[in-house]
Formats: sequence, structure tokens, C-alpha cells
Amino acid sequence: MAIIKWAFWGVIWLIIAGFFHYTLPQVDIVRITDTYEKRIDFGDNSIFWSNADVGNSTAVGNRDVFFIQSRRAKGDVMVYRNEDTGWGWPPYFKFDTTNLQAEASDLKSAAGTPKYVALKHYGWRNEFLSIFPNAVSVRPVDGPDASKGIRFLNIIILILFAALVYAIWVRWRRFRRARIDPTLERLEDDIAEKQGRFARWRAGRKNK
Repeated sequence: MAIIKWAFWGVIWLIIAGFFHYTLPQVDIVRITDTYEKRIDFGDNSIFWSNADVGNSTAVGNRDVFFIQSRRAKGDVMVYRNEDTGWGWPPYFKFDTTNLQAEASDLKSAAGTPKYVALKHYGWRNEFLSIFPNAVSVRPVDGPDASKGIRFLNIIILILFAALVYAIWVRWRRFRRARIDPTLERLEDDIAEKQGRFARWRAGRKNK
């Protein structure tokens, strides 16, 4: 029983960790190599894509999506999508997809004359599921070793979440001590008393 309990809570915390890792902003230092637009047909992975740009129809099963192609300093490729989040989740309230695409296009560079940028994004890259992180902002930096900055927003959100979990745990523990534990103790006492009566009844019948 203890193994099932720990496995259950392990799965719950893995889901929570995955949710925060996907949703919270991250920063990559990259060199933009290309920007383009591509028609995407959405399938089972549609939950990892944003809705159509604000003001456009959301009824179609495919649409054009902006992409930003880049390389990290070590040479590995990373491709980002560039979509509005609008008023939906996650709450980045991003409405400037076209402007961001223009900024990224202006920051393109070749391997011989590299220009590095700090590209803020959220989400995951998975080739098997064909999902891409969504670019949120881009700014030029001095080079591949430039600082990504301190993630104050992430720290604040995680602290608030930890405080919320602790507050819920404290109140649950008080509620359990005040209501649930006494009820369980009474049930155990009643069961023990009934078992004792039954044992005495059986013993009395054997003696007859």
C-alpha cells in the first residue's frame, strides 16, 4: 500500500513539474539562421499549438505559422514557432507575432559573421510529436557566453506555488487531526468492540 501511495504522489509531482517546465519562460542564447512561414495541418498534437492570431478565424484545421530557425553556440539546431497566445493559456498576452518575426528576420546572421541573441520562449521541442517551443521575445546580446539573466518571474511563481502547497498541507493536517482521525479511531473502537462481542458469543456457544 505504501508503494502505491508513493507512486501516486510521484506521478502527481512529475505532472506538476512538467507543467511548470513547459509553461514558465526560458531563455536560449542562439544565432538566428532563418525565418520562414509554413502551412501546418493540425492533428493529435494540436494542444501544443496556440490558437490562430487574435481576430482571425479559429475554425480551420490548418493555417500558416511563423518559424524561427537557429543554432546554438555548440552547433545544434533549435527551431521555434512564433504564435500569438492572445488571452489564452499560458498567459503571456502575446499579440505581436508579426513584429517579433520582423525583429528575428533583422537579426539573422551567417556562421562567418555571427550575431547572437537571447530568445525567450516557453514549451518543448520534440521531433517525434512535431512540437516546437513558442518564441516570446528576442534581443541582441554580445556573444554566445552572454548571461541569460536571473529568472525572477520563475522564482516568484515557484515560491508562491510552494507557499500555496504548504498552506493547503497545514490546513489539511489540522482538518485531519480534528475531524478524520477521531472518526477513524471511533470506527476502530466500534469494530474492536463488535469483534469482542462476537468472540464472546462464539465462546459461549462452545461451552454449551
